[in-house]
Amino acid sequence: MALSGPSYSVDLLTKTKGEMEGFLADESKLARTRELLEKKKEVLNEEQKKVLNLFERVFGCYIMESETAREFRALATRIEGKLEGDRNTLKLGAHLPNDKDDGTHFVEMSSVGLSGRMRVDPDERVRKACHESLDTIGDFVLGNGFPELIKTRNKFAKELGYEDYYDYKVTQAEGFGKKELFKILDGLETETRPLLESARANFAEAKGGQSALEPWNISYLMAGDVTTKLDPYFPFEKAVEQWGRSFSKMNISYRGATMDLDLLDRPNKYSNGFCHWPQPAWVKPDGEFQPALTHFTSLADPAAIGSGLIGLTTLMHEAGHAAHFANILQPSPLFSQERAPTSIPYAELQSMFLDSLVGDAAWRARYAKNRDGQPIPWDILQQDLEEKHPYQVFALRSMIAVPYFEKALYELPDDEVTVDRVNALARQVELDIQGGPSPRPLLSVPHILSDESSCYYHGYVLAEMAVQQTREFFLNKYGSLTDNPNIGPELAEKMWKPGNSEAFLDLVEQLTGKPLTSDDWVTTLCQPIDELLIEEKEAYQEACDGLGSGTVDDDVNLDMRIRLVDGDTVLADTDQEGSFLATCKRFEDYVVERFG
Repeated sequence: MALSGPSYSVDLLTKTKGEMEGFLADESKLARTRELLEKKKEVLNEEQKKVLNLFERVFGCYIMESETAREFRALATRIEGKLEGDRNTLKLGAHLPNDKDDGTHFVEMSSVGLSGRMRVDPDERVRKACHESLDTIGDFVLGNGFPELIKTRNKFAKELGYEDYYDYKVTQAEGFGKKELFKILDGLETETRPLLESARANFAEAKGGQSALEPWNISYLMAGDVTTKLDPYFPFEKAVEQWGRSFSKMNISYRGATMDLDLLDRPNKYSNGFCHWPQPAWVKPDGEFQPALTHFTSLADPAAIGSGLIGLTTLMHEAGHAAHFANILQPSPLFSQERAPTSIPYAELQSMFLDSLVGDAAWRARYAKNRDGQPIPWDILQQDLEEKHPYQVFALRSMIAVPYFEKALYELPDDEVTVDRVNALARQVELDIQGGPSPRPLLSVPHILSDESSCYYHGYVLAEMAVQQTREFFLNKYGSLTDNPNIGPELAEKMWKPGNSEAFLDLVEQLTGKPLTSDDWVTTLCQPIDELLIEEKEAYQEACDGLGSGTVDDDVNLDMRIRLVDGDTVLADTDQEGSFLATCKRFEDYVVERFG
């Protein structure tokens, strides 16, 4: 995270992670839990049984009866810690062409910066250089312990009786195994393969030939021009205010939580947005509620074209996680912790549903404004839909490529887990699932390194199925999503309050009234563009018509303390500024002064 001080180091992270896992893996705790469940079953009330049953589930996820498994686990943690520490100090950037001669000059950029430059730079040489730099991440991790980490994780999982590490991870988090998971994913893959093939052919025909499908060209040709047009209406310095106003209108409360937002990119910062909870929310035995303490981060570069929209979407996503975990009302913090047995798609559904709003024409009519306060015009939104909607299947296939890669990776025999074989496997999966080399090389995906996020990406796929089903449910019930005051309380009661006390699939069915399927997602992908434009224009106009209602200067109340930080520096704090909007204004002034 590029923080200073002795409290922030890879060695200390490895140590505290080991201590936490040691606590959860203490066999005496599981034995005592089972003893209470058996000997006191006649006198335990329902809440006590509920807590003890959860304790049994949690401790069961971490207890390893095999000493050999514990040794492999500790070794994997050490390898992972060193690899992640090395990865965070990797100097990334691209050798970009000079303006006045045939030479190049090096420009340092994070992985997020490289991807952003590929989306918007009109010079194909620049885009190609950025993609080549992203490719070097894979070379780096493969040369710095990743193959050994794969083999060690597999030895650990197999020692515990699992098929492999992927089977271990999905079983612990979801309660069903790898085979059951990939029955679901295989159905989605088969159903969307014809859509991919058609979309790639149409894209090449529309964009000038097969060169359009080069990995450094796809994102730019699909969105480069419109990204530049969208950019003035998503100034990054307004992102915090936009998030706050939107969530407040939806009646989302953080129940007294404290949240640190570290939004700006800097050298050696962890290369992905994330959210975690040093203090989970829970209800104490005396009935007192313990609010959450949340830290989340993103990698915004306000000077880069498109960074405002990306930064806002990331903020809505991570703030969605924070809202979810702030509203878990259960009698133990283990119901609201982010590790197994908390379901991955359950957690991601909440954040992905809320960040999906940013793509809606109604939401953009309300919140996408330039620095003069003018709302985004419909013709830009129309172009955005026309350029992107026919190719949305690209994003789906990019998403499912990660779990298919990790599945194949952990199924390799030990003697095949080599630099060359893993590299070739990544290329093959990109070809099989995405139709060709990916704009985001699989080996550059940060999730595959960390224990917490490896064998995790299927969660985004299942969550997106649930997002589309949830959107359809609320639209049918209420007619709109943007600023709908019913949605926050309904999510809080039906989705957030239970925490991990109920299964993800059960919660989706209880909310939407039907089992989880990919039907609504595939229907969205197949919707004719003309029909979509009519729907979105109507929603846009209705939202514009309502812009005059309400008082723009009303303060935002999310029932939380917010600290906006940049590493070790506190930029703004609601406790000091006195209100949410005053805090936003201080952050806005800082960003404008620093980045222009």
